[in-house]
Amino acid sequence: MSPSAFNHTLGILRKILDFGIRAGARYNNPASGILRESERGKKLILPDNEAFREFIKVIENGGSRHSQPCADLVRFLAFGGFRKTEAAYVTWGDCDFSGQGMITIRGHPVTGLKNRSVGEFRQVPMISQMKELLGRIKKERPNEPSDKPVMLVHECQKAMNRAAEIVGIARITHHDLRHLFATKCIESGVDIPTVAKWLGHKDGGALAMKTYGHLRNEHSRAMAEKVKF
Repeated sequence: MSPSAFNHTLGILRKILDFGIRAGARYNNPASGILRESERGKKLILPDNEAFREFIKVIENGGSRHSQPCADLVRFLAFGGFRKTEAAYVTWGDCDFSGQGMITIRGHPVTGLKNRSVGEFRQVPMISQMKELLGRIKKERPNEPSDKPVMLVHECQKAMNRAAEIVGIARITHHDLRHLFATKCIESGVDIPTVAKWLGHKDGGALAMKTYGHLRNEHSRAMAEKVKF
């Protein structure tokens, strides 16, 4: 079992036993003395722009009736930094084309967003490629009501596995597309607190700094090379 799986299982076990304590079935929680495993951060191996375009093209030309929706989901996740579970519930009514060009993320109708109270939401600005994507989908499906989900599929891991193998790049998960969004934002000069806000982190950027801090340093060095007297 991986350290992260062990820690998640331990957390669930502790909560279950806490229910037992509150119900009067136990006086203490025997799982409280079990130590968590140390977790190493996953090394990000993300495709460059050319490889990513080829990756999407392979998915798009997969020959299945779901090939185009799968390719659109990959674009949607990469262009907005959404979690897979968040993207599933984005409706046309959440996409503001006429105003500031924002997408409102509300999450599951009952449970809401991760680490947030039910009813809370966040907004992510549409980058130019997101506007192009949504504009094209809207033209293809012009009469859909505002409460209709934008994405027709909610996951496409098999299609991504196949495409990565064909293109010759490391396997990409749905969550890696979220990392790809953050990486591209930081490489484009967006500050980490802003990226963290778009991702839905509530720690002011601490987690994003831990995950992507090296990118900021690389970007700073690249920018320093351009300074001339």
